[in-house]
Amino acid sequence: MSGKRILMITGDFTEDYETMVPFQALQAVGHSVDAVCPDKKAGDTVATAIHDFEGDQTYSEKPGHRFSLNADFDKVDPEDYDALMIPGGRAPEYLRLNKAVQGLVRHFFNTGKPVAAICHGAQLLAAAGVLKGRRCSAYPACQPEVELAGGEYASIAVDQAVTDGNLVTAPAWPAHPAWLAQFFRLLER
Repeated sequence: MSGKRILMITGDFTEDYETMVPFQALQAVGHSVDAVCPDKKAGDTVATAIHDFEGDQTYSEKPGHRFSLNADFDKVDPEDYDALMIPGGRAPEYLRLNKAVQGLVRHFFNTGKPVAAICHGAQLLAAAGVLKGRRCSAYPACQPEVELAGGEYASIAVDQAVTDGNLVTAPAWPAHPAWLAQFFRLLER
């Protein structure tokens, strides 16, 4: 697999595993990943949160690591990238309000480039208006947003992923093996 250039859009209180694991895994197999956040520059950090499934009605949340961004959001040209990665956590909740973020997401769909979104990352997809007619998994609490955006919510096991065209999605970090494997296949095309 030849190295691709991947854009990761993240932000404060992104899910720790859903940010760090794909960031490092993609680099480990030879890809370049630019992690960006609106209003932040390379060298700035975002707070992460660790979400766990401990038998409560929803996930628990604990402080995670500081994640260092390695590129400037304001300098991003989507034409320079081969694919898009969207981690979950609470960051998509506010990032989806940013018109520039929405435009970046739409670019990858309009050009058919691979997109990987996990957990609450579906909130960015819904806000960007790219889910109509698409099968999309996400954290179960995002099902109404997927459906209201015209998508078909894929209710799959927490350790599974689903690919629909150029889009691979999963419910949460336990799906990393399946989600990343499917994303790697999209990157090989």
